[in-house]
Amino acid sequence: MTNCIIPAIIANSQKELNERIKKVNSKIYQLDIMDGKFVKNKSLWFDFKLPKGKKYEAHLMIKSPRKWIEKNWKKTDSIIFHAESFGSAEGMIKLIRSKRKKVGIALNPGTGLKKIKDQLKKIDLVLVMSVKPGKYGANFIPKALDKVKQIRKFKPNMEIEVDGGINEKTIKMASNFGANRFVVGSYLQKNANPKKAFDKLREIIKT
Repeated sequence: MTNCIIPAIIANSQKELNERIKKVNSKIYQLDIMDGKFVKNKSLWFDFKLPKGKKYEAHLMIKSPRKWIEKNWKKTDSIIFHAESFGSAEGMIKLIRSKRKKVGIALNPGTGLKKIKDQLKKIDLVLVMSVKPGKYGANFIPKALDKVKQIRKFKPNMEIEVDGGINEKTIKMASNFGANRFVVGSYLQKNANPKKAFDKLREIIKT
């Protein structure tokens, strides 16, 4: 279990996708897949292509993740579905495992850990949303970090991601609560020097 920064990619065209990946040279990226129903906005809701030689995780902010997985599972290394999305969590885990992909469950700020406690031993990671999902730049919700602490206590070796509102200040908070993976969107994408910002965050979680 290691600490890492994961740039979040929201895009509505192949050109935009390419530009945002190029902004930050990372080994891993999170692809924010949105259908305009589970959240208001749409993102990567087209047949996109990805640069080779990188790792990708799909964060499925969509109402019916099963269809997307059956069509697109080859594109990514990990697939994260929301606890609040339609369908059986057990069925989703089995489907993703059948594709030999890592499986994660995401929790919105208002969703308690109780909803996925029975699945924690069957998955590879938990993504704790620290903002209301759906766009870059939403306000950080500190109370969401209580779930990180609970998960770390219940399953010490779990990969725990915090997603939303991550910057120089909040990344330290999330790390102190037990997170080891940090999904970063607007702090990088809207920064005048994304590479410098990325390196700065990496230095913070090393200390």
